[in-house]
Amino acid sequence: MRGYKKPTVSIIGASGYSGAELSGMIARHPSVKLENLYAYSQAGNKVSDIYPALNLDMTYRAYEGVPESDICFLALPHGEALKLVPELLDNGKMVIDLSGDFRLKNPAEHLTYYKQEKPADAWMTYAMPELFHDEISQAKAASNPGCYATSIILGLAPVCRPPMSCGTVTSVSCSALSGLSGAGRSAKTELSFSEMNNNIRAYKVGMHQHTPEILQALGTSATSPSFGFAFTPMIAPLTRGIYTVLNISLEKQLPVSEIKEHYRQFYRSAPFVRICSNPPEVLHVAHTNFCDIHVTQSAQDGSLIVITAIDNLVKGAAGQAVQNMNIMLGYDETLGIM
Repeated sequence: MRGYKKPTVSIIGASGYSGAELSGMIARHPSVKLENLYAYSQAGNKVSDIYPALNLDMTYRAYEGVPESDICFLALPHGEALKLVPELLDNGKMVIDLSGDFRLKNPAEHLTYYKQEKPADAWMTYAMPELFHDEISQAKAASNPGCYATSIILGLAPVCRPPMSCGTVTSVSCSALSGLSGAGRSAKTELSFSEMNNNIRAYKVGMHQHTPEILQALGTSATSPSFGFAFTPMIAPLTRGIYTVLNISLEKQLPVSEIKEHYRQFYRSAPFVRICSNPPEVLHVAHTNFCDIHVTQSAQDGSLIVITAIDNLVKGAAGQAVQNMNIMLGYDETLGIM
């Protein structure tokens, strides 16, 4: 289009796994222009030296203040975005944050689960497109959901949000396996090949930081939950992917065919959610923005079993962030992703 100027993008925290995934997606996006890549630890290094596969002729820069770009993505460790976002918003930037800094409305829950204090107003639109599309379309600042949270919320939302209410669910037991990239790029002995090959390890059992985020998005809270919720996260010897199994007890036993149809209708306008006849596989969603969901029922007690699979770096991070950017800019939400 003659005279059209593409919105420009800066990525702050671009050298981590999520930041690198995002860099590649923005560089390929047809309707925005990648302008700056900021990275504290890699400042001065060429992107091609750190991530040759990205094929980007750019150099990481040190962050020295508000960039000229129209849109700023932040892919920083928890706590860092809190320091930068207020100034970005004051300067009229569109902001999409991939950390947990702005996800929780309740500062007390944030302190409990993130071990950090934050101001009461440090909250931004919780940007899960399948649930909050209209709110995202009006937002100038968006908080991208966590990876585990995405896989779990999408599996639970049809039975926890209207037209079915949380009162229908009495308890949820959730186990989720994550690929090693979910822990970030920093070297850790316990995540090395020799420690994790042929191994699975549970961690943060009963106290994972995505728990209050999940319950908040489902219309309840970790402080006063309306149904029992037990979450066991685990690390598996995968590079990428999250595989989640949800065992859901309902007040009223419903035919599984009715529940499956409800899931299909709930996600009928969601281009990146696929309701599958068979249990999903991580390989089927790797390097995509899809969430695959399978719904079935226990033959013993009729309880609901929902299985989901996503790529933690795409639908669980960078892909969902680009999806949110598209919605905020009024583009088709699949642009540059599908």
